[in-house]
Amino acid sequence: MSNQVATVRNYDPFTPEAMADPNAFLHRIRAESPLAWLPRLDAYLLTRHADVTAALRDKRMETANMSRVLQRLTPAEQEELALVRRSIEMWMGHTVPADHVRFQRLLKRYFTPAMVDRLRPRVREFTHELLDAVAAKGQMDVVRDLAYPLPSNVIAEMLGMPVSDREQLQAWSRDIRGVFGNGDLQQLREAQRSMIEMHDYLRLIAADRRRAPRDDVLSTFMAAEAEGIVTEDEAVANCVLLLFAGHETTANLITNGLVLLFEHPDQLLRLRQNPGLSPLAVEEMLRCDGPAGVIGRVTMEPVELAGHPVPAGKHIYLALMAANRDPEVFPDPDVFDIGRERSRVLSFGMGTYYCLGAALARMETDECLRILLDRFPRLRPAYRAPDWQPTLPIGHRLETLPVAF
Repeated sequence: MSNQVATVRNYDPFTPEAMADPNAFLHRIRAESPLAWLPRLDAYLLTRHADVTAALRDKRMETANMSRVLQRLTPAEQEELALVRRSIEMWMGHTVPADHVRFQRLLKRYFTPAMVDRLRPRVREFTHELLDAVAAKGQMDVVRDLAYPLPSNVIAEMLGMPVSDREQLQAWSRDIRGVFGNGDLQQLREAQRSMIEMHDYLRLIAADRRRAPRDDVLSTFMAAEAEGIVTEDEAVANCVLLLFAGHETTANLITNGLVLLFEHPDQLLRLRQNPGLSPLAVEEMLRCDGPAGVIGRVTMEPVELAGHPVPAGKHIYLALMAANRDPEVFPDPDVFDIGRERSRVLSFGMGTYYCLGAALARMETDECLRILLDRFPRLRPAYRAPDWQPTLPIGHRLETLPVAF
């Protein structure tokens, strides 16, 4: 199929239809206009696998800094939220490419296959503990009782936080989510308050790790600080990013994946009968409804996208969720098949900005769902329809997921 098209069509992602069914909306765009224009977001949109892959590899495009949300505020509001902006501008993936590579190389010291294997028994322990707490009730909200606290416990372990502080970690994460919203001033204020509290908390742990290093993320950062690779401010800011990114990504993958199994009872039965399919099932969950539906880029110089010239300084959205259902790459792309062979799924990006925590998120989801299905053979949905909430710019997330067992 040629990427050449005569025109770039306009689309509105905020219609009720688009927000209710983002996959159908993106299917239509992918078929009609490889490069689409979203006037209300002042941005282009790519939906085809080949185009999204090329954009992910293109060094002339950089990640869209989240601090751009703050630029829509008044000067007084921007001044009030100066700490949020300074913190975001130090986040890996939101800096200039050279700084991103610096942080990436550093964190690869910690995010190794050995680290994932070392955490696997703890993930199992955490999952059993969380299920023990609800087992006698015969029901739970997967979002509140499992999907969020599990990665929160894992991140807390990685940061070296004591068990007694882990509920606070979840509270901070919920508030910091406001940075990724639509620029709501009150949400940003709450995010800044939680950032300040978390920064202060992490500085105390960082001081302890300078004196007595452990096998955790902050010890890795403090060793790098001693080498002159990072500052304490950068270390603390990126621990906040790790908290949110690791928390949200895994939680959404667990909940979205479980809904897919409920919606395809034949595949749920297949997985119960053959638990060895679990790693492939997680890959198919990533493909069909991964945790990052759309990511942003900015053109730093003129580029050609889907056969069209695009000038520098333009915002580009890459629809990973549409690329993962491109019929040019995935046979029967709307069929959820947990035995589908591993393929070119883009849910964690690729190249320089590939998610460092991808293997960890896969492992946590694999272990969590294995244990959940094994312990609760009568697990079933306790809702009429999934509680999908639209997310910007295109996508959805679950606010609740009640189940019975």
